[in-house]
Amino acid sequence: MQISEKRSSMLHGVLLITLFSCAAFYIGEMDFVTSLRLSPMIVGIVLGMLYANSLRNNLPETWVPGIQFCSKRILRLGIILYGFRLTFQDVTAVGLTAVMVDAIIVVGTLAIGMFVGRLLKMDKEITLLTSVGSAICGAAAVLGAESAIRTKAYKTAVAVSTVVIFGTLSMFLYPVLYRNGVFDLTPEQMGIFAGSTIHEVAHVVGAGNAMGESVSSIAIIVKMIRVMMLVPVLLVITWFVARAAAGKSDMGEKGKINIPWFAILFLVVIGFNSFDLLPESVVNFINTFDTFLLTMAMTALGAETSIEKFKKAGAKPFVLALMLQLWLIFGGFSLAKWMMG
Repeated sequence: MQISEKRSSMLHGVLLITLFSCAAFYIGEMDFVTSLRLSPMIVGIVLGMLYANSLRNNLPETWVPGIQFCSKRILRLGIILYGFRLTFQDVTAVGLTAVMVDAIIVVGTLAIGMFVGRLLKMDKEITLLTSVGSAICGAAAVLGAESAIRTKAYKTAVAVSTVVIFGTLSMFLYPVLYRNGVFDLTPEQMGIFAGSTIHEVAHVVGAGNAMGESVSSIAIIVKMIRVMMLVPVLLVITWFVARAAAGKSDMGEKGKINIPWFAILFLVVIGFNSFDLLPESVVNFINTFDTFLLTMAMTALGAETSIEKFKKAGAKPFVLALMLQLWLIFGGFSLAKWMMG
């Protein structure tokens, strides 16, 4: 009987997050929101944070496990199904040089992020989450890293907010500078530059469309290749986490490596999708369903994030994100110009 009551209470928490996610989808369809290229995931975390800082105190404690279920288990399922947006054919479409640009940007962003974070004496987990979000694919990468290191929800929300702000800024800035000749690049170079340096997939789509189809098609493929790099990055992060845990162990035992199986399954799904076995309508449905799952995860993370926790994090995460943004613009431009010249 007690187990049944626990499940019922947990279901209440899941249903609450589901309702907020439905609202996020509805708001995400509004003209103003679509013009900013803000996905339902971003709307979801905002709604969750609004709830956390207003009505959360009235929430029965028995509902909390349901919210945590959404921010962890449903999150991992969402990351796995994200693989249906990608195929390995994407890699061959743009060539090895573009893949190398992506790899240099990802490794460089992570290295610079961790170095600057140490100089700023920032929280290590916020530093890592912000760096991963800037390096790979914005909010989805932050969620993947969060699931690998299992940190506190407010740290994830802080990292997501940084990539959303600077990703949105890039989406508007890149087309303006390209149209006015500041970014003196060919359409192919600009596509590789945009795809390898703009944070969110939605932001790349928005910026690409504003610069023309010749830029957009390359930018989206390059961005998707960057998303694939989430898997090796998560495996490396997991190894470092295990190593750090071993260092803290009093017995000097080896740290247990918790393999992020959701990341491996993400890669398996990409492989399956590469065979093009499912009708396009089915894949589109899975992608919509996956966006809803990720929106639920983001909403749940927002629901566990109060303004006090943002104040606790301070301005340093945004300073770090700004430093990474400057590297992405100047470093990415130089790489696209030099390697694709």
